[in-house]
Amino acid sequence: MKLFARRANARRLLVMAALVLIASAAYMLVDARWGNEKLFAYAMKIRTPKLVAMLITAFAIGGASIVFQSIINNTIVTPCLLGMNSLYTLIHTAVVFVAGSGSLLATNPNAAFAVDLVLMGAAATVIYSYLFQKTNHNVLYVLLIGTVLTSFFGSIQTTLTRVMDPNEYDSLLSTLVASFSNINSEIIVFSVIVLTAVIFALRRELALLDVLTLGKDQATNLGVDYNRCIRRLLLGVTLFIAVATAMVGPISFLGLIIANLSRQLLKTYRHSQLILGSAFFGMIVLVGGQLVVEHVYTYAIPVSVFITVGGGIYFLYLLLTRRRV
Repeated sequence: MKLFARRANARRLLVMAALVLIASAAYMLVDARWGNEKLFAYAMKIRTPKLVAMLITAFAIGGASIVFQSIINNTIVTPCLLGMNSLYTLIHTAVVFVAGSGSLLATNPNAAFAVDLVLMGAAATVIYSYLFQKTNHNVLYVLLIGTVLTSFFGSIQTTLTRVMDPNEYDSLLSTLVASFSNINSEIIVFSVIVLTAVIFALRRELALLDVLTLGKDQATNLGVDYNRCIRRLLLGVTLFIAVATAMVGPISFLGLIIANLSRQLLKTYRHSQLILGSAFFGMIVLVGGQLVVEHVYTYAIPVSVFITVGGGIYFLYLLLTRRRV
């Protein structure tokens, strides 16, 4: 029975991989001006970084969401509760408020990405390492504190926007919404390096995810240093979200949607399959959504708006149809 289920999941993952390839090919080739070699090459040059950024973002958010839900032992939570999205908006608002919209940090994508990643990574490492120890390794307390920090960062950001020059605020708005319109290839390379380094550093903890979901007592009896694994995985989740957010901006509810779709489709405890399924769902959602945004709505509505609205509805559905697992 288990072998049959494993093979069925493998077939589902192959189908999802095929859908990702189809969506990617459609995004790259639809309305690409085949008859004009220069226009076709220009379209490929513009679309390739966008596609790669969407695939990386989906992998980062999808994997981080599955790991985070397993750590918290709750399938209706999302890593955005850790406050990274609010910290991102606060950082960009503070930069424009202090240095102005014409400053290097506001106009140079490399500098902006570096500042976002350093501040968000440092905040995640210091805050959550400290809080995890102070709360006696209680992840629910850490989740509650993350919710409080989200409100705290949001309050400061709102205060700054109220006293900001209206022209500066107008230029700020475009950076506070997730966008794949202007992706820097150098940022993509650096993001891949950071994500690869995090995965390598956490390879042992990731291999123990199936054991960690059995609970603290069971995992400890099997020889696992539960508190250390949870602490390191929590930091890994925040760094993954920090990279994805710094690269394209905050995308609320995406992790919640794709993680739960993966669990509903695969119905397995194996995290290797769940993470892969979540990443594939994220790729399909982002690439397909961006295709619709560009060719149907002609960039009038960013893909993050559709994800936020759909994610809110899906979240209510999850609350009404299931309890904490």
